[in-house]
Amino acid sequence: MVDERDFLAKDDWAGEQGARWLSHIGKFEAMLAPIGDALIARCGFEAGERVIDLGCGGGATSRAIAEKVTPKGEVVGLDISADLIAYAKAQSPLGMSQNGAPTLEYICGDAATTTLARAPYDRLFSRFGSMFFDDPGAAFGNLHAMIKPGGRLDLAVWAHPRDNPWMMELMGVARAHVDIPPADPHAPGPFAFADLDHLEGVLGAGGFGPMEVAAYHADQAIGGAGTSPGGAVEFVLGSLGVGQVLAQQEPAVQAAATAQLRALFERHYIAGKGVMLGCKVWLVSAAA
Repeated sequence: MVDERDFLAKDDWAGEQGARWLSHIGKFEAMLAPIGDALIARCGFEAGERVIDLGCGGGATSRAIAEKVTPKGEVVGLDISADLIAYAKAQSPLGMSQNGAPTLEYICGDAATTTLARAPYDRLFSRFGSMFFDDPGAAFGNLHAMIKPGGRLDLAVWAHPRDNPWMMELMGVARAHVDIPPADPHAPGPFAFADLDHLEGVLGAGGFGPMEVAAYHADQAIGGAGTSPGGAVEFVLGSLGVGQVLAQQEPAVQAAATAQLRALFERHYIAGKGVMLGCKVWLVSAAA
């Protein structure tokens, strides 16, 4: 029997999951970039601010923030995946700010326990990098200690799966072929903070103030804009939890599920745009 957490890819980001993300990083970034842009616009970064980018992945959001806060500001991208940090460093040659510190640097570490040498910072930012802590209250407590009093946190987290057809449709295909019992909704994973009351409790336990929340709704291109139905199938099977689950099944099950995925994506394909399925994200702010 498969656990729903396997489907949602609650994996080892320091190892297998980080490497899997890197192998499909162009498609992931193409798919998630509009959400990152919306969160950065909400943040209203100003020149001179010092920012931690939590779960920075390949560094796309870190680079975008650096453009807002330099020449005197600084951004440190923090991620547990050594593979993704190495990639981010290769994309972003380090420069120095007018204050003599790096304008943009990357550190590999577990945000639940890591202490950054030049803390405290003004801001904490995360596009989908905050939902995987085993003890989220303690992790946010550690992060809170690295933010100045009165500083600000900004997170993008997925709303409930039922409000995210891009995930619910995939779950429906998998469940048509594999027995997947429901997981603890607050377990570490992409949807761990879908319940805003739970998230506010977690942030409060970490020392952050009351939340302000905006909802982001859009159609999302699976695998990025312009990806064909066949390309979207390859992306899902090669990079997401559904692919890991189906890879464990008999060949006949894999073939039937793959055909169903292809049919699903063909129904939602729009020429020039790609395979478009709805998503909903919470854009969350809180004071340190």
